[in-house]
Amino acid sequence: MKVVIFCGGLGMRLREAGEEIPKPMVPIGYRPILWHLMKYYAYYGHKDFILCLGYRADVIKKYFLNYEETISNDFVLSGVNGDRRGRCVQLMNTDISDWRITFADTGISANIGQRLKAAEPYLEGAETFLANYADGLTDLHLPTLIDYFQRCGKVANLVSPRPNLSYHAVSINGDGLVDGIDSIANMNLRVNGGYFLFRREIFDYMRDGEELVQEPFQRLIDAQQLLAYPYDGFFASMDTFKDKQQFEDLYAGGKAPWEIWRGNGRPTMTIAPSAPRRQTIARPKAS
Repeated sequence: MKVVIFCGGLGMRLREAGEEIPKPMVPIGYRPILWHLMKYYAYYGHKDFILCLGYRADVIKKYFLNYEETISNDFVLSGVNGDRRGRCVQLMNTDISDWRITFADTGISANIGQRLKAAEPYLEGAETFLANYADGLTDLHLPTLIDYFQRCGKVANLVSPRPNLSYHAVSINGDGLVDGIDSIANMNLRVNGGYFLFRREIFDYMRDGEELVQEPFQRLIDAQQLLAYPYDGFFASMDTFKDKQQFEDLYAGGKAPWEIWRGNGRPTMTIAPSAPRRQTIARPKAS
């Protein structure tokens, strides 16, 4: 399947990582978080990427145009003592040699819905496709998710992890008195984690200028065409500098769950939720 990745955000809360670095290019170890996400999809055979670019699109383009395979792969160097031009580098394996990457400039100020709409011409012939934010990583077994989506016959699916927050939720009555308090971790709350699956019909639910998770998703909800796949395994997003440090600590300790290509993460077989009864796709009325 083709994979659309939204890479245009400003990443204001990550400015400690560098004013000129777009959020998808913030590094974890030797490679940016965008590379880790693409590597995840490529591991499962999905190597046709559409990058929806915005802020500092030039940085992302130059990174892949000047990609250096030796940074993250084993290689043999011969002719070390000779002229530099006579040296030979033999790669033992490669990262991106079989990837296909479309770089689509979708605007600096565009929202996610506008970026997805701008990618529509590059999805010609794709009846089903994957899409995602560029700042979240997981060890989710992707084939199980895809199988669940295909069995359900809906238009859209998102992965829904529990919020990774240390706050307490407070319930307040009309007099300002607290009548309940509990850790968010103990509550039955889930969030939109991305890792979307869409049928091409998603574009029938979209209008110009709309944010994806607002009006289009509400139309999908009204038509009973939006699924949420609950997942309680590893999921984390890079929203703040603290999040970046947590990613770095996992990577440095050799315990990065998202690096499934290295044998990390959970067992490959996971149990998917029961699929709802298959329904005919309802087309929204034009507005």
